[in-house]
Amino acid sequence: MIVGVDVGSQSLKAVVLDDRLRVRGAGRRTYPIVFPRPGWAEQDVHRWEAALGPAIAEALDAAGCAPGAVTALGIAGQLDGCVPVDGDGRSLGPCLIWMDRRADAALAAVRARISPEALRRRTGANLDGTHMAAKMRWLLDHPPGGRAIAAFHQPVDYLVERLTGARAIDHGLASTTLVYDLAEGDFADDLLAAFGLRRELLPALRRGDEAAGGLSHVGSALTGLPQGIPVAVGTGDDFAAPLGGGVAEPGIVVDVLGTAEVVGALDPRPLIDSTGLVETHRFPGSGLYFIENPGWVGGGALEWLRGLLGIADFAAFDRLAAAAPAGSDGLVFLPALTGAMTPEWIAEARGCFYGLTPSHGPGHLARAVLEGTAFGLKDVTGRLRAMGVAVERVRLLGGGARSALWARIRADATGLPVERARVADAAAVGAGMLAAVAGGRVADLAAAVRLVDAVADTVDPDPATATAYADAYDRYRRLFAALKPMFGES
Repeated sequence: MIVGVDVGSQSLKAVVLDDRLRVRGAGRRTYPIVFPRPGWAEQDVHRWEAALGPAIAEALDAAGCAPGAVTALGIAGQLDGCVPVDGDGRSLGPCLIWMDRRADAALAAVRARISPEALRRRTGANLDGTHMAAKMRWLLDHPPGGRAIAAFHQPVDYLVERLTGARAIDHGLASTTLVYDLAEGDFADDLLAAFGLRRELLPALRRGDEAAGGLSHVGSALTGLPQGIPVAVGTGDDFAAPLGGGVAEPGIVVDVLGTAEVVGALDPRPLIDSTGLVETHRFPGSGLYFIENPGWVGGGALEWLRGLLGIADFAAFDRLAAAAPAGSDGLVFLPALTGAMTPEWIAEARGCFYGLTPSHGPGHLARAVLEGTAFGLKDVTGRLRAMGVAVERVRLLGGGARSALWARIRADATGLPVERARVADAAAVGAGMLAAVAGGRVADLAAAVRLVDAVADTVDPDPATATAYADAYDRYRRLFAALKPMFGES
């Protein structure tokens, strides 16, 4: 058996896979995000460590499997987090997670050294305070407790070092840092210098499907798994989820419906978006590139509204939303609760509802959030097409893929067939696939992808809603343009 783990924003998920990479059991443990100030978002890394053992034990129990039967472990997880560590790999403070924007203030000095356009051409990524290099700079200027920082990790490689003692990062995660040169396939000294950083502050570059090392005594205690089993270097959930969802070729737009809604597609060329709507990253094991928008607050927006309205669960949320018509009777939602990622990247933007009347009820609000996030998907698919990336259909992954209504709205809003993944926890499955290669159970990731039975069903767009969604999308774009002069005002 193989165990795959996904360190998500709101929970840690574990799956047990058999030798055909079929899910035999799953487990989960939740933890909070802390928002100490506006624009700040943190997570206590010890919450991840504490979640590992129980989530894995739950998955093993569901699989009817003893820990001793596990032969390899893989880790995937949230991108763009930044964990400062000491020389022994122990955290010196909380992780500044992907939605944290405190480092925006550090970007002015970087712009004086390199233009955002030049940086994007080299790295494929936007000069944005959510990325790791900006957070590293901020933490060096504001060290937790005034203590010396030996190195920095993203969440995946933090846990890999804790479990194995090896300090390693895969090329996919590295390509999100702002200091990785896509053409060279390496961290670049001049890009590091633009942020005032040194190479030794980052882990060593390795392939995500390599074994970082064997599970250490500490790692065995944290996971409950046998000491010595190989642990893969791992990768980010943006890349592990497509693998776990059976995506390894161009033509399929991946839409990961988690706390953040990540949308992207594969291409053999390292295409760079001149508008900056999508970024370009290395994809594990294939020589392909994942061209993606790294995500707006999608599932997180639904969770926010669900809690605000006191809706019991997402099944009740869907029932409310389904009762409202396509277009939500003119109500529009901008999914920019922590800054806009579509139709433009504007960190200072904020979300809103527009068009409220006394006739609107909770169902309209619920449907408007589903539609607003779906319009973000439409923004990205349109940009991918304009860049020459193949866009034939959408594959939904993540927890939101369980909802037939979410799939229906995305199909109707985009005019594309939408496939729902058979396994919701695709990132954890992708982590297990990396472990299967690292442990020698399959030859390579291409062979692993061929084993995955990925698609549960397909939802085709309904022509009857085309006019309503064309009108609603036009209102969404005009609303964004009208509010743009206000973004950044207190």
